[in-house]
Formats: sequence, structure tokens, C-alpha cells
Amino acid sequence: MTAFHYFLVALEVVLVFNLLIGVHELGHFLAAKWRGLKIDRFAIWFGKPVWKARIGGIEYALGWIPAGGYVALPQMASMEAIEGKSGAKAEALPPVSALDKIIVAFAGPLFSFGLAVCFAFIVWGVGKPGDASNRSTEIGWVFPGGPAWKAGLRPGDVIRKVNGHPVSYFEPPPLDSVKWRIITSEGTNIPIQYTSVRDGRLHTAYPIAYHAPTKPWERKALRQILVAPAAKAIVGDVASNSPAALAGLTNGDRIIALDGEKIYSPLAVGAAEESMSNGPVRPIALTVVRDHREFVRSITPERPVEPAGNPPSMGIRDWMGDTNMLLSHPTPQEQIWTSLHQITATLRAITAPKSDIGVQQLGGAVMIARVYYYLLQSDYAWRQVLWFSVVLNVNLALINMLPLPVLDGGHILLSLIEAVRRRPMSAKLLNTIQTGFAMLIIGFMLYIAFFDTGDWLRSASANREQPLVFAPPRS
Repeated sequence: MTAFHYFLVALEVVLVFNLLIGVHELGHFLAAKWRGLKIDRFAIWFGKPVWKARIGGIEYALGWIPAGGYVALPQMASMEAIEGKSGAKAEALPPVSALDKIIVAFAGPLFSFGLAVCFAFIVWGVGKPGDASNRSTEIGWVFPGGPAWKAGLRPGDVIRKVNGHPVSYFEPPPLDSVKWRIITSEGTNIPIQYTSVRDGRLHTAYPIAYHAPTKPWERKALRQILVAPAAKAIVGDVASNSPAALAGLTNGDRIIALDGEKIYSPLAVGAAEESMSNGPVRPIALTVVRDHREFVRSITPERPVEPAGNPPSMGIRDWMGDTNMLLSHPTPQEQIWTSLHQITATLRAITAPKSDIGVQQLGGAVMIARVYYYLLQSDYAWRQVLWFSVVLNVNLALINMLPLPVLDGGHILLSLIEAVRRRPMSAKLLNTIQTGFAMLIIGFMLYIAFFDTGDWLRSASANREQPLVFAPPRS
């Protein structure tokens, strides 16, 4: 892909991200205009403005910290350390009622929720893409020596329940997915009820939860049992001069068995190659399906010239997997309810006393940008972006209603206290509270951004193409 393509995708990410923030802040802005409040500044993002313009007595600005936005309203609780000094002192302006403050604060989450509903109606019409292979709980690969392997699980087994909860998917975001139920389980052993591929009977395994080792600057790993979902092993690319190329394998060939044994994931091929790293190299009989015709090819892996130290390989550089995508048309009500259910389940998991999920696992602006960047390069780009925007706007509305100073819910709480006391709180005290919490929240966002950025960089490094180069065949 060209640099211009990546630039366009990055520009689309910025536009979508700013749309979500802008609509939320537009709610505050319009409500403040309606209720007659003094508006000093309408800003997208925090920090010192990198661009600003004054129109009709209101300053419009773009900050340098991509962590939200704000409407500077001196008659409400101010945050001079974040928003900058106000153009008009609150003491010189007429006071506003607690009801007006509540209306202005509530308008932001309301507009975010309204945008989610608008997107949900569009998704209802154009469809929500979903990976057909994820609507299965069949195990594609069990890592030898891992917890699941020791507990008796094998490729081809179908998981029915995890920790007593029925499962219908393998990967999140659905809450009834194998991975989510494993992550949120408690206790040393995790009960896994499954149908065995070997005898067709229902069994229960009790693998021990495993945590991958992490470095101090990495997010702590969540619970897992070292299994992977079933996926078709469809050849995507074959290296020139490789054993696979010389045996006639080509793009689109589907491998269904190794040495006569059925496989359920491309990982089985990689494991067979890896097993020869420190042992004898032997031929592997691949059962291949091409154009509905089945045949067998015997291929002996070879060590490539590049990269150095690579284990013996057949030369399959890439897998297509299952590209079958299904379009569903969930109603707006279903989409909103699912989004609410997901965020509340995450908050419950974070606050659970024995949960492995903590605030460190949350994602911020960098993670959101990364997700949008990935979705915008998919075959169903805008359908996926619209669906993710429904989830994100519901989250934005709900989180902003938490009763914490700086957040909209905090403004509402402070206004309710003012209504009960029948007099406004000290402007100096309000500014101290708001600024203090603003600093804490921005610090938290930077903390999350540190892990988000590290994940992105490590993922980019791991996914960087390592070209397999084989020596030309001897004549």
C-alpha cells in the first residue's frame, strides 16, 4: 500500500474521532446557548491550542492533547489549568440556576447517545459485518503442554460452557464468548464443558488458568488456557523457490489434513514445521482441496536463506483463513442494549474483588484510533466503523454520566448539591476540585495511552513482514 493510502486512512480516523467528540461538545454548546450562559471557548482536545479563531465573541480551538474536548463556561465550574484563563470572570456574570447547569451538563451525554441511535439506524439498514467463523466454539488448536492440553482438550472439541456459562462465540466482544468467560472467571481451575471430537460425548475439563509473563512496561496478561478457535487453513501466499511452490501449492488451496490427520487451524501447519527446529527434517503429507478436488502432496520443509535462524519451512508465507463475512441487521434497540450490556459488564469486571481485569486493561484515545485505523482498512470498512461508533458513543455517554468532578455526571452532582444548599459553592473551591480531578483524569489517560501505544508498536513490529527467501533449486 502507498504512503498516500495510509495518509487517507489516518485522515479518516481523525475525522471520525473528532466527529464523536464534536457532537458531544455540541450538546453542551447548544444547551448553553439555549439557557443563556456565557460561552468563552468551544475546544476539541485539551491543552494549549494549536489552532484557534474567534467568531461572534466565542473562541473555537483545537488543543494538542487528543483526550476529549470542552466548552468553557465561566458561570459553571471552571478549570483554568486545563481550559486556560477565562475571558470573563464568573463573579462579573449573572449567576445561573442549578437546573440550567444540569441541563447543560446532561446535553453532552444526550447528544452522544443520540448519535449512537442515529448510527444504529444506519447499521440496521446497511448491515453489521460479522466473521462467520466466530459463530462457533470449536477449538482449532491446543498448544501442547499448555493448561488446556494437560486438561484433555484437543483440536476439534466443541466448548459448550465455561465456568457454568453457555457460550456461543469464541472471541469477544460478545459476552457469551469462550475468551470473555475465561478472562472473567475466578479460581485456580476453570470448568470447561465440551463435546469431545473423539467420542462425541460431553465431558468437563478443569484447566489451570495461565498468565503469560509480561515486562514491567507491558499490560499484565489476562487469564487464558492456551487454545485458539477453529479456522480454515487456506493458502494466501507461497514463497518463490520454496518446497510448497515446487510442489505446486498455490493461493486458495485449502489444507485439510497433515499426514492423514484432520486439522482445524493453520497453526497445526506451523507447529509441524516448528517441531523440526531441533529434530530431523521429514516430509509432510498434505491433503489439499482445490476446486472441489482433493489430492495429497508430500513436502519436505527446508530452512530458508532469510530470515536467518528460521525453522524449516514449506514456504507458506500467509494464510487467508475464513473470509466468509455475514451481514446481520440488528435493530437499533438491540445494538444499544448490547452496547450498554458490554460496558456495564466491563465495569463490573473491573470492580470485582477477584477479577484479573483492572483499569490497566482499559483503552483510551490511542486504542480507539488504532481500532478505527484497522476497521477503515477492512473490506467492510464503513459498516464496521458505524457499528463500532454505536458502541463507542454509548460508552462515551455512560462514562460521562459517572458522578466524578470534571465529567458531566460530576457537574450534575455538584449542581444537585447546590440546589439542596440553595446557594452556589465557592468559585475558588469549585475551580480547585475541578482542576484537581482534571489533572487526575488526564494523568490516567496518559497512563492508558502509554500501554495503548506500546501494544500498537509491539503489534506492528510482530506483524512486520519477514520475507521468506529460499535458495533457487539446484539444476
